[in-house]
Amino acid sequence: MQLGVIGLGRMGQIVVERALAAGHDIVAFDLDPEAVATAADAGAEPADSISDLTDRLGTDKRIWLMVPAGEPVDATLDELDPHLDETDIVVDGGNSYFEDSVRRADACPAAYLDCGTSGGPASAELGFSLMIGGPAWAYDELGPVFDAVATGPDGHGRMGPAGSGHYVKMIHNGVEYALMQAYGEGFELLHEGRYDLDLESVASVWNNGAVIRSWLLELCEEAFREEGTDLGTVADRIEGGSTGTWTVQEALEQEVPLPLIYTALSERFGSRADDGRFSRRLANRLRYGFGRHEVPRRD
Repeated sequence: MQLGVIGLGRMGQIVVERALAAGHDIVAFDLDPEAVATAADAGAEPADSISDLTDRLGTDKRIWLMVPAGEPVDATLDELDPHLDETDIVVDGGNSYFEDSVRRADACPAAYLDCGTSGGPASAELGFSLMIGGPAWAYDELGPVFDAVATGPDGHGRMGPAGSGHYVKMIHNGVEYALMQAYGEGFELLHEGRYDLDLESVASVWNNGAVIRSWLLELCEEAFREEGTDLGTVADRIEGGSTGTWTVQEALEQEVPLPLIYTALSERFGSRADDGRFSRRLANRLRYGFGRHEVPRRD
């Protein structure tokens, strides 16, 4: 299948590389010429503009957007608009707000698939988890591409109509906040408690058969191995927060209590007061583990 990819940051490059490895033909564009050159080196056909990309795709265009959420998505869609019709498909693989995705689906001339993407850059080798909303025919049409970018057929699913993919991903991120907070608090008590413990060893033992074993716990083990039991210079500051905020706002609208997710979001914002909480420092380092986000450091 021929696929156009617009947005060639860390995640966009992974989409390109995994699709190419599965035998798909990729036309790639980014505002950064160096990013386009990187995709071309991997085997993609480079485009020098959005118009050029659509010309190279011909009829029945299949286009995957991996641009930052918000205005960049709208700006890209505005440029694409005159080149699209009802036979085309556009995938938004970024972390867009689900109501924005509903609005864009209504306005877009093409079939619009909102694709929540989980796994981060660390999943480049194994593939992502993809939560997809939009028309069933468009989802089925892009099945081979989703198989390639995800962990395989079991790594993606159609959640429902427009907006449902990013809705599920939003709540996924809220759950992620709460899990990170729970691990952080547990390890903080171990760190401050009555025994002098090797926390890498604790995490390793828990990861072998314990009820609470998980990929996040493997990332805890990695953090303690690379930073030390006291997390070295890792700062008490947790970046991010938009998807968790959206989750809490939705819970308030639906009158669904989310005390754990709300508390985790509060801790994330509270970390910016710099009071030295160990749990927040671990959550800071875990964001690097799964998303390769920059780790703020203490002086």
